Amino acid sequence: MPAKSRFTKLDAFTKTVEDARIRTTSGGIVTIVSLIVVLFLAWGEWQDYRRIVIHPELVVDKGRGERMEIHLNITFPRVPCELLTLDVMDVSGEQQHGVQHGVHKVRLRPVSEGGGDIEIKTLALHARDEEATHLDPSYCGPCYGATPPTTAQKAGCCNTCDEVKEAYAQQAWAFGRGEGIEQCEREHYSEKLDEQRNEGCRIEGGVRVNKVVGNFHIAPGRSFSNGNMHVHDLKNYWDTPTKHTFSHIVHHLRFGPQLPESLTKKLGKKDLPWTNHHLNPLDNTHQETDDVNYNYMYFIKIVPTSYLPLGWEKTWQGFRDQHHAELGSFGNSADGSMETHQYSVTSHKRSLSGGDDAAEGHKERLHSKGGIPGVFFSYDISPMKVINREERAKSFLGFVAGLCAIVGGTLTVAAAVDRALFEGGVRLKKMRSKDL
Repeated sequence: MPAKSRFTKLDAFTKTVEDARIRTTSGGIVTIVSLIVVLFLAWGEWQDYRRIVIHPELVVDKGRGERMEIHLNITFPRVPCELLTLDVMDVSGEQQHGVQHGVHKVRLRPVSEGGGDIEIKTLALHARDEEATHLDPSYCGPCYGATPPTTAQKAGCCNTCDEVKEAYAQQAWAFGRGEGIEQCEREHYSEKLDEQRNEGCRIEGGVRVNKVVGNFHIAPGRSFSNGNMHVHDLKNYWDTPTKHTFSHIVHHLRFGPQLPESLTKKLGKKDLPWTNHHLNPLDNTHQETDDVNYNYMYFIKIVPTSYLPLGWEKTWQGFRDQHHAELGSFGNSADGSMETHQYSVTSHKRSLSGGDDAAEGHKERLHSKGGIPGVFFSYDISPMKVINREERAKSFLGFVAGLCAIVGGTLTVAAAVDRALFEGGVRLKKMRSKDL
């Protein structure tokens, strides 16, 4: 037994023989209580180890050539869908006039009739209800002096009223009600316009834009560029006995995908203090006016935001390769990672007729004349980026160290309590024996 004798002097855990040990009732109670305490604290340590926390970081956004999606849902109760146009433009020079991809126009009943849905129309080139299928295949409609649009179904021709309107827009000509234009009279364009005069409209959907400073707006009439100016054909907006106004309700406006509800339910609101700042501040905004010549402007500051779930490194695919993703899925990854945006907003409204804000008690505020009635959103991109990263509250080694501390600390305290009880009992017996 040479190995045993060699380490005997190093033994820090000296033992006592069984005959020298004394078992007491108080010791048994302390042992049971200490075991319960150890189990309770060990369970708490396990729960803490399993807990997921959000670690926010602020970094410089070094992304280049990226794009983002704008998702909107806005109701205009006093402007018909036929008059509304959605345009997008940015400082890079990209312009999207009369956005048609990924956006729906929902015709609404007049306010006096409750404003319910009438028809949902997907904005797309060459919709089936606009195709001139009944015409002779050799028919080539005139464009009335305008250059035929490049998007025409038949090259060099304007076979539908919409193609004539597009040709007029390219020439920066006012279109009006289409009176005297064969295609529009055949499609009863002016009659349909009169039927919809008292209706409202809801614009919903999404559009993908460059991730640079830009703006998008919803205004009446078809839009076109005249030199360096962006112009709308307002003839049909003004020449009507019906009073149109740009009262509106912003049901929803966000930039990029929304954080899923499952995330909030999984972690709980207390563990997501940063989600209070991720709410879209323009949601459920209601603006009312009786002035037909009125303009609303929203100035938006966008902050790029990433959400990286636990274990995202294993399946990271990179968001820059997702520009081909379908509209509505851009920014989402299969591993749950998400590239989205938070934003803050300030608003301004004014009458295009000029004047001041004396009615609101601010005579010093003067408004310039001129402009286009409508709702305008101007957005700017922050150079900083917020990264919200999911992490374990502690590592596995921290969990093991915590367990050791719980066991060792609890047994040490229990031994001290048991020793005190034993010594107290012995002294109490000696005092009683002296009294006898």
